[in-house]
Parts: sequence; structure tokens; C-alpha cells
Amino acid sequence: MTQTGESLDKKAILVVSFGTMYADTRKACIESVEEKMGAAFPGYEVRRAFTSRMITRRLAERDGIIVDNERQALEHLWAEGFSEVYVQPLHIVAGEEYEKIRGIVNEYTDAKKFRRLELGRPLLYYMGQEARPDEPDDYLAVIKALDVTAGTDEAVVFMGHGGRHPANAAYAALQLKLQDAGMQNVFVYAVEGYPSLERVISQLKAASIRKVRLQPFMLVAGNHVRKDMDGDDKNSAKSVLTAAGFAVEIKRNSLGENPAIQDAYVRHIKDVMDKPAK
Repeated sequence: MTQTGESLDKKAILVVSFGTMYADTRKACIESVEEKMGAAFPGYEVRRAFTSRMITRRLAERDGIIVDNERQALEHLWAEGFSEVYVQPLHIVAGEEYEKIRGIVNEYTDAKKFRRLELGRPLLYYMGQEARPDEPDDYLAVIKALDVTAGTDEAVVFMGHGGRHPANAAYAALQLKLQDAGMQNVFVYAVEGYPSLERVISQLKAASIRKVRLQPFMLVAGNHVRKDMDGDDKNSAKSVLTAAGFAVEIKRNSLGENPAIQDAYVRHIKDVMDKPAK
């Protein structure tokens, strides 16, 4: 396929996330980011893709809702004559899902299917080691966006996803960044990996914490939040913390609902746009 001169002006932003089966969560946490992208970049068409094949399949079967995966979305943009495409993942860390997207973007870049194809970074990426204006401290930006406070006998505990990928060390790095920022009573643990909830509980007891506000550190409040965090099972975080003697308050608001986090994703794609084309 040869793109015409007219198609060279067609630009798009592809917003990619793992996806969710919950319509209310999809609107609050994914559509909200897409809408901000559209408002920030009026000359670009904003598209959606989910990386979870299970979710896209079940949405189609249950609700008749068709959502492209990342490869299908890029193929459709190419077929429709878009020449400039920016892909912004809504992932938290540069883990397995992010690598999957990067691999496909690299594949399309090598094939020279688009005049310009760029990939934005996930929420936690740059750590502020170097004084470079094009590499801001993403961790500090997220900490400011969280805007949490706790009393002397209170703590805020964020539940992240985690996993086996080395990039999940970002959760431990975030904990250190929180301490550096003076937020001694704010903790992070990962459902799958490190830091563990047990480690956080030992820190809470050492700090004589009595009350815990439990919140998700995830893009959407999906099954992990409804079951692993707030479920009635004895192994849920709420149950484990309650059994350990803490008064537990649940806040289900996920990162995708936070306007400042939404703005962070917009900044990440703008950072890519502002860089010279490769």
C-alpha cells in the first residue's frame, strides 16, 4: 500500500492498556485519559487498544464491544493511511506488557510502515538521576499526584500489581522515593512480588500504626482490587490487615481516576512528540 500526499497529514495517538471488563471502570480510568489526549492534541485522532486477549474476547462475546489489540490497532491505522502515530501505554512500569508493545512498535518501525511511529513511556520510568530536562523524575511526579497525608498513628498503603519481570523493582524504588520525600507513613506493596504485604505489616507495627487506608496503585479498580484488596476472603489485604489488628479503611479510587495521573500520561506522549524524529 502506498500512502497518498493527503494521508501524510493523518495523525493518531494510540492509547494502550491491559484493559478491563467493567464498563464504569473503563469510562473512569481509560476513557478519561483518552479524552484528555484528545483535548491536548486536537489535530490527532485518539484510538484505543487492549493488550489482554482474554478481555477483548470476552468483551466481544458478552457485550458485543470490539476493541483492537495493539497489533490490530496499528494495522488498522496503517490501512487507513495514517502517517504519524504515537503509542502511549497506560501501564505503570516497563514490564512484560510494555515490552510486548515496544516489540511490536519496533517491528512496524523497522518495516517503515509509518512516516513516524513513536512509543511513550509508562508511568514510572525516569528516576531523576541526571539533570536532564527531557528526563524528569517520573516517581516524584507520581508522588505529587497521589497527594496523600496520614496522621502519626495512621498510614496509607498502596497495592500494586507486581510480577516476575525485573522492571517490577519500580515498586521498591517508589517506596524509597516516598521516604526521600518525607512520606514516612505511606507504603507500597505488590500483589505478585516485592515488596510484600507482610513486609509492610512489619513496618506498620514498628511505627505503631493503628489505622490503615488501603488504596490501589493500579490503573483500574478491577478484579485485583475487588478480590485481592477488598475481598472477604481471609487472604485479601483487608482481611489480613484486620486480622493483624489494624483498623482498615478502603478507598477503591484507582490511578486512572486521578486527574493528575491522567495529565502525566499526556505529558509522556508530549515528551515524545517534542523530540526530533528518528
